[in-house]
Amino acid sequence: MAHYKAEQDDWLIVYLKYLLFIFNFFFWVGGAAVMAVGVWTLVEKSGYLSVLASSTFAASAYILIFAGALVMVTGFLGFGAIIREDRSCLSTYFCLLLVIFLVELVAGVLAHMYYQRLSDELKQHLSRTLAENYRQPGASDLTTSVDRLQQDFKCCGSNSSADWQHSAYILSREAEGRRVPDSCCKTVVARCGQRAHPSNIYKVEGGCITKLEQFLADHLLLMGAVGIGVACLQICGMVLTCCLHRRLQLHFY
Repeated sequence: MAHYKAEQDDWLIVYLKYLLFIFNFFFWVGGAAVMAVGVWTLVEKSGYLSVLASSTFAASAYILIFAGALVMVTGFLGFGAIIREDRSCLSTYFCLLLVIFLVELVAGVLAHMYYQRLSDELKQHLSRTLAENYRQPGASDLTTSVDRLQQDFKCCGSNSSADWQHSAYILSREAEGRRVPDSCCKTVVARCGQRAHPSNIYKVEGGCITKLEQFLADHLLLMGAVGIGVACLQICGMVLTCCLHRRLQLHFY
């Protein structure tokens, strides 16, 4: 009877090991996906970050990169702990899963809080940026961000092209008679902004605010979806780790 019970325990341990191994593989892949989304946000979309009033969006991306890297390192530790059936490594693995879960929870809360005030921040900050900071001394990065924003999203002004009438740059001699910046033009050539006709510049209903808000909302949704997916894997992993740890403890004692 004792021999039968020992064999049953052995099979259960093997079964749990295979399950945890499969989970750990998907967990590792999920970590790579989380890190990739974070890096893509900062590298590919960093040109838009200068026009945002707060750094919450960038902070969420940095947290995702950190969490993704930690997930990948933890995944390697998990493979080692499973193969060696080392209870101390399994305990460390469980603790790291819990830490990663908390980190992703913080990133999720930050993203949700930022989403709630996204529209108001854009309306206030982008309009002020266009009026006061565009093409001003010391604002070269911001100017580049605004130009890229208008070209990428095919828009002009925060709400409409009329917003540029109040810009310090457009009202200055440096504008050389431009009514909008050249980046508003459908085909950018020198001083094309002197002609503000719909055939020449982008006249989009809602301006750049609507398009940027939708872009950021979609991006936050993507970061949230990836984070939730990995968090669900972590919960499964923590349960399986506890079960395997307990079985190993009973098996050896």
